[in-house]
Order: sequence, then structure tokens, then C-alpha cells
Amino acid sequence: MPGVTRVTVLIHPTHPMASPIVSELARAAPALGVQLHLLDVHGPSALDSALAAMASASAEALLVPPFPLFDGQRHQILAVAAQRRLPVMATDVRQWVEEGALLFYGISTTANHRRAAAYVDKILQGANPGDLPVEQPMQFELVINLKTAEALGLTIPPRLLFQADEVIR
Repeated sequence: MPGVTRVTVLIHPTHPMASPIVSELARAAPALGVQLHLLDVHGPSALDSALAAMASASAEALLVPPFPLFDGQRHQILAVAAQRRLPVMATDVRQWVEEGALLFYGISTTANHRRAAAYVDKILQGANPGDLPVEQPMQFELVINLKTAEALGLTIPPRLLFQADEVIR
């Protein structure tokens, strides 16, 4: 969506990852020519007013960072976004795309579970957990929902579809 200039971002400000996420978004936004509108959501009861504030922000897209608070509110967020014809990008779990978000880009949970199983195996074989190295996620996945793109009147470039790990039709 090269024409998008205003992106609303839902933030759970008390989450430990909120500050690093906001910092990275603030650093990247100017380079992309995007103005961010951060909406602080302190809990489930604050979500209604935050979603209503999207309209006054003239949002053109919605970004949902990986805060567990929003997973439990996924249906409500996606319903409001669909009503406002906003594309949603989620970075937490692929279920967002399966339920109507435009795209998901994030850590491959399958690969993460495999790595966790390998660690469990090492520990069960007698390895000291404190001696095992800390690993960063190495596999990411891109999932695109073409049904949502069509509903929004968007054309996804073939090159991006080719790069996707999964395309929901």
C-alpha cells in the first residue's frame, strides 16, 4: 500500500515490550513517509474508546503489535477495522490473518516450537539449562489474506504473493 501515510498503532503501554516497539516504529516511520497515531490501550475496557479514536485520526491502516492483550480482542478489532475498511497488519500470531487481517509478518511459531522441543530434549538428556545458549528467532513468515485484499479493493503485487509463505484465498 504505497499510498498509505497515516497508520494507527495499538499500544499496550504497560507491557515491557511497549517502549522498544514504539522506539523502532518512531525510527522507521519517517523513512517510510508514514505518520503514526499511537493509541494507548491499558486494558480490554479501554479498547472501545481507542477504536473509536481511529476515526478521528483519519487512519488509513492499522498495525497491531505483539501484545497478548489484543489477541483476546482480535474479533472486535477486526470487526471495527472491516467496518472502517482499514487494512490490518498483525505481528503476533497468524490467526489474525486467518480471521480477516490483511497480512501477518512475524516469528514462525512452528519453527519456535521445534526449537523449544530441541531444548526440552537437551534438558531431559541431562544438559544444564543455564549452559544452553539463548537463541533469537531465525524463521519468520509472511501470510497474506487475498479475500481481505479483495474486500478492500487492493491488488497485492505478484512479487509479494510469490514471497509469501502462505496466501489465504
